[in-house]
Amino acid sequence: MATTCLISGTDTGVGKTIVTSALAAYLNTFHPQQKVAIFKPIQSGVGDREYYAEQFNLSQTLAQITPLYFDAPLAPPLAAAAEGKTVDLGLAWQAFQTLTQSHDWVLVEGVGGLGSPITAELTVANLAYDWKLQTILVVPVRLGAIGQAIAQVALAQQSRVDVRGLILSCPQPCSTQDIENWASIDLLESFTRCPVLGILPYQADLSLENLTQAAAQWEIETLLPHAASHRLKTG
Repeated sequence: MATTCLISGTDTGVGKTIVTSALAAYLNTFHPQQKVAIFKPIQSGVGDREYYAEQFNLSQTLAQITPLYFDAPLAPPLAAAAEGKTVDLGLAWQAFQTLTQSHDWVLVEGVGGLGSPITAELTVANLAYDWKLQTILVVPVRLGAIGQAIAQVALAQQSRVDVRGLILSCPQPCSTQDIENWASIDLLESFTRCPVLGILPYQADLSLENLTQAAAQWEIETLLPHAASHRLKTG
C-alpha cells in the first residue's frame, strides 16, 4: 500500500503544484526504484494535470492524474453544474485506490485551501479526513499569510485533518527579511503548533534538478513520517 500525502494551501496560487512537483522530483531522483503517482482528484480548467504530464514521465493518463475534470475555472460544484454534471467523488476514490495499490507514493494536490468546496456539501478538509491523508500546508510568503495559515490549521483541527507541517513558498523573489516580516517561522509555529518543514524559494527555473535541490533542503522524514519502509535522508 502506498504512502499518501495531500498538498493543500492557504489559497489558490500559493505554490501547491510546485511543492508537489518538488516532492515528486526528489523521490524520483533519490528513490528511482519506487513508483510515484501524482493525483489531482478534481481540476477546473486547463492547468495542473497537463503540467504534471509534461514535466514527469508518469505511468498515468490525464484521466488517471485527474479523474474529475471540468472546463470552467470555477469552484468544482459550480464548474460541474455549468456542464449539467455533479462531482462524483466515488469515481475519484476508485481512481485513488487504484493508484495506491500500484504505486509506492501517491502525492495528492488539493483544490485551493482546506476550506475550498469540492461538492455542494464537502470541502477539501472533508476529503482529507475521509481519505485519511496526512497533509502539508503550503503558505505563501506575503502579507496576511500568518493569519491565513492560522485559520487553515484551525479548520484542519476542527475537521480532524492530520497536518504534518508547513512549507513556506515564495511566489516571487523574497529575502530573509521578507520571510521574517510576512511569514515569521516563530509566529507560525507558535500559533499553529505545526513545524515549518522548509522553504520553497522563488523558482524562475522550474527544471526538475532545481526542484529536487529545493526539496532536499526540507525535513522530508518529518514530512512523510508514516513511511517506515521508505526512510529518506537528505544531503
